Amino acid sequence: MMSSVKPNNMSYLNPRTVILIGIPGLEHVQFWIGFPFFVVCFVALLGNIILLIIIPAERSLHQPMYIFLAVLAATDIGLCAAIAPKMLAIFWFRAYSMAFDACLAQLFFIHSLQGMESGILLAMAFDRYIAICDPLRHTSILTPSILGRMIVVVVVRAIVLVGLLPTLIKRLHLFHSIQIAHSYCEHMAVVKLAADDVRVNKICGLFVGFSILGFDMIFILISYALIFQAVFHLQQKEARIKAFNTCTAHIFVFLEFYILAFFSFFSHRFGHVVPSTHILLSTIYLLLPPALNPIVYGVKNMVIRKRVAQIFLLNCGCQK
Repeated sequence: MMSSVKPNNMSYLNPRTVILIGIPGLEHVQFWIGFPFFVVCFVALLGNIILLIIIPAERSLHQPMYIFLAVLAATDIGLCAAIAPKMLAIFWFRAYSMAFDACLAQLFFIHSLQGMESGILLAMAFDRYIAICDPLRHTSILTPSILGRMIVVVVVRAIVLVGLLPTLIKRLHLFHSIQIAHSYCEHMAVVKLAADDVRVNKICGLFVGFSILGFDMIFILISYALIFQAVFHLQQKEARIKAFNTCTAHIFVFLEFYILAFFSFFSHRFGHVVPSTHILLSTIYLLLPPALNPIVYGVKNMVIRKRVAQIFLLNCGCQK
């Protein structure tokens, strides 16, 4: 129970457990808040699993953009799996306690999967840049081996950089509290518990954030500046509309990811946002894009729409 937790003015040496309190100030309605989050997670898991079934099975989708989309779907499934079970256990079953090492593992998986998602969005922007600005060399530049190397680089970069965060937290021994004012283990939320000097942890957190999110966002913006320049130089209006239309889904996904990401990132470090608002928005930032991505790309692509319709019609036919 929450009442059994020791007062915050005590010190804890190498704690074995932490207490995730969920959403501070909204504990009395957390049970009901869990239901919309469950629906979002269910939609995200269903949509991304369908993408992972359709893309490998449909030969017309064996293109760089959709290969990256399949990797993005796998990343989104991982994010939901890393966050939802413990979060819903807190909301519905008051399972506040969590092993400290399990908390660090959750922290690592959440932030590394975020880093991978950001890297995949950059790879998708590069694909759109080549497709529009140098279409004749698109297939010769983005060969299967190049795609594989890009994906490996994205994964390794996220694992190596994010791996620094829990490693540095492990060197901290004295904590003034074990209560985390969050519904999942977020880096700064854990670091703020420490009574030791955490300047290195804060600097490293900023370095990792800007090395991944900042770097990727800058080069995505550069890619789209070059894309728009090329599109507006096309003489035919129909060609401009067609070229721009191929980017709209990625632009939407890019905006939803980075706007919410930077709001969460800066409000936790520099802002004075009400804790309940920050935690709700940071959780929405992690769970909403995985739910929206399959919908956005599914609506834009006729092949995916048809295959989804076939899957559900087949299931309806089997039930009859």
